[in-house]
Amino acid sequence: MTNAVSATTHSGAADSASVDEAALRAAIANCDPAPLLMSLIHVTGDLGLLEEFGSRLEISVPGTHYQTANSNALPAGVYPADVVADIRERAVELLVGSDLTAVMGVPPDEVFADMARVATSQVVDDEFVPLLLEQAGFVSDRRNVPVTVAPPADFDVIVIGAGITGINAAIKLGEAGFSYTVFEARSDIGGTWHRNLYPGAAVDTPSHYYSYSFELNPEWTRYYPTGPEYQRYLLSVVDKYSLREHIRLNTEVVSATWSEGDQRWQVVIRDAAGTISTRSARAVVSALGMLNAPNIPDVPGLDTFAGTVVHTAQWDPALDLAGKKVIVLGTGCTSVQVVASIVDQVASLDVVARSPHWIVPERAVVNDVAAEQRWALAHLPFYHEWFRLRSYWFASDNLYRLPRVDPEWAATHFSASAENDMVLRNAQKYLQDNFADDPELMAKLTPDFRPYAKRIVKDPGFYAALKRDHVSLHRASFAEVTADGVRTTEGEFLEADVIILATGFKLQFTTAIDIVGRDGRSLAQVWDGGEDPRAYLGVQVSGFPNLFVTSGPNSGPNHGAGHNITSEEQVHYIVECLQYLIENDHQSMDVRPEALAEYNARVDEALDETVWMHPGGQVNSYYRNSAGRAVVPCPWRLVDYWTMLREPHPEDLTFVDATVRSPAAEAVRS
Repeated sequence: MTNAVSATTHSGAADSASVDEAALRAAIANCDPAPLLMSLIHVTGDLGLLEEFGSRLEISVPGTHYQTANSNALPAGVYPADVVADIRERAVELLVGSDLTAVMGVPPDEVFADMARVATSQVVDDEFVPLLLEQAGFVSDRRNVPVTVAPPADFDVIVIGAGITGINAAIKLGEAGFSYTVFEARSDIGGTWHRNLYPGAAVDTPSHYYSYSFELNPEWTRYYPTGPEYQRYLLSVVDKYSLREHIRLNTEVVSATWSEGDQRWQVVIRDAAGTISTRSARAVVSALGMLNAPNIPDVPGLDTFAGTVVHTAQWDPALDLAGKKVIVLGTGCTSVQVVASIVDQVASLDVVARSPHWIVPERAVVNDVAAEQRWALAHLPFYHEWFRLRSYWFASDNLYRLPRVDPEWAATHFSASAENDMVLRNAQKYLQDNFADDPELMAKLTPDFRPYAKRIVKDPGFYAALKRDHVSLHRASFAEVTADGVRTTEGEFLEADVIILATGFKLQFTTAIDIVGRDGRSLAQVWDGGEDPRAYLGVQVSGFPNLFVTSGPNSGPNHGAGHNITSEEQVHYIVECLQYLIENDHQSMDVRPEALAEYNARVDEALDETVWMHPGGQVNSYYRNSAGRAVVPCPWRLVDYWTMLREPHPEDLTFVDATVRSPAAEAVRS
């Protein structure tokens, strides 16, 4: 064994005596070769394997695979066939009959970087190492503010919402020792995945990444999980961490008012019976998400329709579509999922689309996770962590250039840059491959904006559905609804038994709740009725001490990855801020107005270089407010934003010191 690294015990692996040899051999023959090679290195401690196989790979700079997509080069991260065969052969030799518990643990950063380089076949700079270690699940998030004082019993926190971020906040607040209560207006946890029950509802981020970095799940049945499966995952996490005793379901937060005198928030809640009460808390965390209220279009006559009108976010599971004439309004992610799922049930299906999205092929969207892959994820040491790392790597900052504008290129091209052009040509080719024999339909499906100006949609079978004889696409919107159908803005009348509104959500951030800060102004007023939301780091707003807004303005990871990384970044920052207050004997923190203004000036400057704001590329979408400002996308790389949120920056904040220590705090400190 060369370049051996000392072994530790890996709790997630089974020892050789309990390993099913047939299952192991089947996994080796079928699972992904890159994480398999990394697992071999962990089992043997032999870094010579890294050099041996790494020397046979072509290592590229992240993002360059978009420039070679039409060449004979392998896609980024794909190993040559001879390398794959040799890895599998070596795995049989080294793993069958081996002890899978005494393995190399998490290696030093420099070794980890080398392993990540070989695992991805790309350059992995040192700045990414801490992020990858955390987000791939090798380590839990590391506390930055020194912890010398335990949170006092009276330092309580209210979390609003029990979706993916609210659950995360509850776990991390509890682990840090803070008292907390989560209020959830709905009847169960899950947020988006409790609300969206429409046919075909699914996550459009890979399941093995779109999950908590500290709660990896080897049992995903789909590479892109359905809504019900994701909801089950969240429920299992809630049960594992015994969160239900801290969650108040069917309880709506009506308002929150800052009391300067006692430096606390007074939070008014309404329970299922309509009873109003008030709770007090030192800090409030809004985990409502930015898209939480169904967007019901204002169409004349909608209330006169004799059939059934249903928004996808208010789906009735008892709705029977068999043999019905159905109209679907919209062509975003939700619409394509619904259409692909109901096409075999309905008598006729009319899809009404005002503005189509760029749609790209993604075979894994509808693929099941093979049993051999699930076995490897569950049993091979560190295989899961490396599988997740690759899933994150190729869906994150590799994509950062795609929505960014090259002014010289954009001056003479429809696309925004050479990289953006690769996405455009991929989507155009997919259209051509599907509808070459129907140029009229292809024209209707072709957007008039650059890729990424709206969300890129991965096709779950939408294009195939549109080719069915009983399906029609209409490039229009609703002009009016009558008792028996819809008249479109193009003058067509479409008969219907059921109208499905796949029209998404209103962009609300936290303004649906009446939140009043220290100067008597509400958050809705400060944000111009929610039209111009601006926050420091996407989390804090001047004049609202100890209020933390998750999924806040300009924090959406719109170039890649998923909401889960934003959730973990922001929750980490919140816990660090609260601990900083305790460590420094402060009661509250607020953002300096000049720091808020400076941060948002940098945000706007960076966004000016993207398709969301650059002249010639703008398009109406929920990414932008009515004035045309991009209020959703985060302009930074994921690694940049992650780094910004490691700990509070005192120079940007103001503090109110604790003048009278409570008995509980004194007891803890002594």
